[in-house]
Amino acid sequence: MNPSFFQDLPPPPDLYAVDRALHAELRRRLPADVATVLAPRLEALGCATTDELLALGDEAERDPPRHVPYAPWGKRTDEIRVSPAWRALKDFSARHALVATGYDASLGSSRRVAQAALLHLFSASSATAMCPLAMTDAAARVLLDVAPDALQRRLVPRLTSTDPATFITSGQWMTERTGGSDVSDTSTVAHLLERGTAEGDVYALTGVKWFTSATTSELALALGRIEDEGRVVEGSRGLSLFCVDVVREPGAGYRGIVVNRLKDKLGTKALPTAELTLHGVPARRLGEAGHGVKNIAGMLNITRYYNSAAASSAMAQAVARARAYAWKRHALGHPLAASALHAATLDDLEADAAGALALVMEVAHLLGRSEAGVASDDERRRLRALIPLAKLTTGRQAVSCVSECLEAFGGAGYVEDTGLPRMLRDAQVLPIWEGTTNVLSLDVLRAEQKDGAFSAVLTDLVARAATLSSSLPSRGVTLVRDAVTQLAARALAVAAEPTALEENARRLALTCGYCAEALLLADVAMAGKDDAALRFERFTRYRLGGLLG
Repeated sequence: MNPSFFQDLPPPPDLYAVDRALHAELRRRLPADVATVLAPRLEALGCATTDELLALGDEAERDPPRHVPYAPWGKRTDEIRVSPAWRALKDFSARHALVATGYDASLGSSRRVAQAALLHLFSASSATAMCPLAMTDAAARVLLDVAPDALQRRLVPRLTSTDPATFITSGQWMTERTGGSDVSDTSTVAHLLERGTAEGDVYALTGVKWFTSATTSELALALGRIEDEGRVVEGSRGLSLFCVDVVREPGAGYRGIVVNRLKDKLGTKALPTAELTLHGVPARRLGEAGHGVKNIAGMLNITRYYNSAAASSAMAQAVARARAYAWKRHALGHPLAASALHAATLDDLEADAAGALALVMEVAHLLGRSEAGVASDDERRRLRALIPLAKLTTGRQAVSCVSECLEAFGGAGYVEDTGLPRMLRDAQVLPIWEGTTNVLSLDVLRAEQKDGAFSAVLTDLVARAATLSSSLPSRGVTLVRDAVTQLAARALAVAAEPTALEENARRLALTCGYCAEALLLADVAMAGKDDAALRFERFTRYRLGGLLG
């Protein structure tokens, strides 16, 4: 025994330098000219995960937001105080063009793949600053899709700015007391104030928004019911979408908004999340009246894509830290990394993270093609189902992967001042935000009923499974082909019975997600990218091979 020994954590790894799966994906998916332009940006962001970005995230967590409802002499001010580090994270995201890259026409249809790589490196070290970025990107997408030109011209350049002095973020005010994903009981009422302005009709919103993330943003999208001579249309068909400029009156709180409280959450502590009461806050209607649910579809596509990227990021960071620690920590006379069992465990987790990233990159690829106007009908149908499938699959993977990685640190993984437990707390939100596993499984069924979207994904998986190269590990090929065959058979067996279909929706969705990841990893392996064949084999055994693999 050595009484003077003290174990320490290894230096934080450069997440770009150590992520072999990310490099393989980028080599496969990006044209040479785009890869050349993007490489220095990825290198800079990777370096920041060892110092600047990591330090800002840690400081933002140590100094979480505080709600100060009253001034010293009793005047209502509703100040939400955030740390300088939280504000600096916003500036950092603008300088690194994290939102802007998704709208960079010079990148062509590769814009979302390039962005996904940046988000993958940024998110896990950002103290959940990824959340306002997701909503900001979603707001830009919605404004471009349905807003009047004048409103687009005023807001979209600022939402996609790379200058911290002009960059603004957006929140989303959708959730009310009656439910999270079910917006049909939304009770916020919109009363017409002014019709026919250049930026659209102006309304006053009154109601309570139960859960609003990124509450300090300069903008928000909200759902409400238009009041017509004292009457409102009930149900989802009565909802309209509105854009709110969040205006703070100096020394007097927010215009038309009362902050009831900040939410005390399990994780995401640095992110200001509030419960708000709206008292006639001015808002501009976006799109046609009564089409609010339809008009938020583009928003949900973006926020669910971001959620998936956050999941792959959390997994990659956790595995990188666990692997670095395995070389630092000695037990029984050798590093943990030299243990065949420990090394196999880390290899399984790395393969799982690679599978999640592969699915995120496929979504980004299809989303970029769709937004660039070059996607085929089949690609658009696949995208419609793959977005909820990716979100629900990667969200659940992130929780299990990060939990396993904490276990790899032993007791240190359970001690707060190591900073490690925060990874698990923050990962736990990923299966919840933007639709739970069950909610998204039902969304996949709706996509199938409306567009045949799940069938398009399944057809693609069957075709991919049939053309797997004989150069791939045979055990992995057998596992994924068997899984796809069973998935297709189960889907066919329950398709005609609505109750059976709903009961099986979760199993079908998760199995589909894992099969998609396995086949995408096979694509990387068949392209001959580094040790991708080993990751494919590891993944199929880990996720499709049953208890004994």
